Amino acid sequence: MSVFLLQRLGQALVAIFGVMTLVFFIQRLTGDPTYLLVPETATQADIEAMRRSLGLDQPLVVQYLNYLWDMLRFDFGTSYVQNVPVTQIIASRLPYTLQLAAGALFVAFVIGLPVGLAMAIWRKHRFTNVLMGIVLGAQSMPTFWSGILMIMVFGVWLGWLPPSGSGSFAHLVMPSIALGLLSMATYARIARSSILDEMSKDYVRSARARGVGTGRLVGKHLIRNSLIPVISISALEISQLLAGAVIVETVFAWPGLGQLTVQSVQSRDFVVVQGIVLLGAFVTISVNLLADILYGVVDPRIRKGGKA
Repeated sequence: MSVFLLQRLGQALVAIFGVMTLVFFIQRLTGDPTYLLVPETATQADIEAMRRSLGLDQPLVVQYLNYLWDMLRFDFGTSYVQNVPVTQIIASRLPYTLQLAAGALFVAFVIGLPVGLAMAIWRKHRFTNVLMGIVLGAQSMPTFWSGILMIMVFGVWLGWLPPSGSGSFAHLVMPSIALGLLSMATYARIARSSILDEMSKDYVRSARARGVGTGRLVGKHLIRNSLIPVISISALEISQLLAGAVIVETVFAWPGLGQLTVQSVQSRDFVVVQGIVLLGAFVTISVNLLADILYGVVDPRIRKGGKA
């Protein structure tokens, strides 16, 4: 087990280093931000002074080494626009994005997994076709479109929920549903396929021949043996939630990292964008590392083999 964990941890560290390096050089390809930070009446001496204050007058190798040292100390720099440490800006917005992601995951799990289980067990029932139609519709609908529809119906026409903003549980409902719909559909389809695959195996037929009921068979065998595909898709879905949060937070004016990303791009505040990208990459890599560890817990064969 220790070898398995060390292998996965080593892969995660290499991935984080690669992302940091890629972000650094891509940011440099966007051009010199100095001209965006000085007034139009600035002289060349003013521009050079600003460049020195940002460390952009140093050789690229020195800038890269300083950048890596800052990342090791979790120092993401200071915002060009707000003149506030990036970590402080991100920390003020992060709780809102965590609330939204938690709400979306709740929608995806609580609805998606039972729906997938129902579609697999009662696959020949007519109602299953209705569920499959709903799942496919949810998976086909763009996040921004479902968000706008909910705002029009539940926020404007019916007036049941606030159409935008934050501050209460009611504000969280529609953004969570809009962000979680696509993941819900994905979980339902993956759970259905995985459970159907397990139901075709010999041990299930043997259990049915011995008279084991459907409820016991599902609770004791099928759910556990179907977890690996669900764990795999969970790591990907959390990454998708971070990407989808940019759209959902913009549509619902939710003050999280997604809205901050859009605002920072519009104002050319590249240091803040860099910090958000690195945070998102770290979360994605960490979630995938956790998924690899859970593989070994659910299926000991993976742990003993040392590979997924």
